[in-house]
Parts: sequence; structure tokens; C-alpha cells
Amino acid sequence: MARTKPIEPDAAGGDKTEQILQGAMQEFLAHGYAGTSMDKVAKTGGVSKATVYSYFQDKEGLFAALVQRLAREKVHFTILDEEPAVALRFAATTILDQATQEPEYLNFVRLVIAESGRFPQLAQTFVKNLAKPGIERLADYLASHPELKLPDPEATARIFIGALVYFQLMQHMMHGKDIIPMERDRLIDGLLHLILGPQSNS
Repeated sequence: MARTKPIEPDAAGGDKTEQILQGAMQEFLAHGYAGTSMDKVAKTGGVSKATVYSYFQDKEGLFAALVQRLAREKVHFTILDEEPAVALRFAATTILDQATQEPEYLNFVRLVIAESGRFPQLAQTFVKNLAKPGIERLADYLASHPELKLPDPEATARIFIGALVYFQLMQHMMHGKDIIPMERDRLIDGLLHLILGPQSNS
């Protein structure tokens, strides 16, 4: 496992909160939740321990802040103002891009899953801040398009996101892409056909 190194004081543009969060991300990914201390976060973030505690009350609060920051960056369903064939394809592509283009995010998800047995509150924080808003926004979008004639927009939203998450899990986290390979466009086309019918190919 790669050794973490301190972040330069100016790396986050003078923003102490961002310095601390960057340091925390490095430490959590390198050592897990239990193996990370506020001392280590302070050292890696290039700030004092007192500064860390002045911004974050404890380690759980620091982890929650990381999840909330990821939620602001990763929940992309606010852009769903296009017609369904365009909006849903964009949302699916964006979600799948996170696995291939943002390894830090994928490693963080892996960390949450690994720690969920010992620290269920961490997984619940992740679900509350990332999964729940995404499902709700997509369900609202689907409900706003009655022409789709979906009997249960929320269930459809869960199926849509669930299929994409499962694809990420099998292909990348479980290293299954050589065992059960599938092109992601094929998966997206299949999902859109299930929701939109023949119009998904128009």
C-alpha cells in the first residue's frame, strides 16, 4: 500500500477545511477507518491537531464531512432537465465514469463497504448523503414525465441506479470484467430500453 505524504500548505488554496479533508481521505484510504487518527489526519493535511478539532469535533464527524463533500460532487441528477433518452443516458454514463475515471472515489466506496460491519453508522451516512438523494432526484424526474407511464417511479429509479452500481461492483470492485465482461454501452442501452421502450434507440 502506498505511503501517504503530507499535503503542501498551499495545495488547497489556503482553505483549511479542504486541506483537512484531503488529508483525511488519504489516511482513510491508506489505513481504514479504525486505523486513522486525528493526529495522522493533521500531519497528512499539513495542519495542527488543534486546527482539525476546531473544524471537526471527532473522527466520525470528519468522515461524515467527506461523504457530504462527495455527495455535492457526485450526485448529478440536478441536470436532468433534458428529454428522458438524453437525460438518462447522461446520468448512467456519469455514474459509470466514476468507476473508471475516479479511482479515489471507487476506493472510498470500497472502504465504506469494508467498514460497514464494524461501523454501520458510516455506511448509513454514505447511503443518506449519496444514495438517497440520487434515488429521490431520479424518482422525481421520472414522475415528472407521465408519458413514460411508469407505475412506480421510485422503484424504477432504484432499478436504474441499482443496475449501474451492480455493474461497477462486479466489473471493478470484484475484478469480474475478465470473467463476465460486458460493454457499458450495452448495459445502458438495455436499461434505457426497459424504461423508455423503442424510443430509447431513436
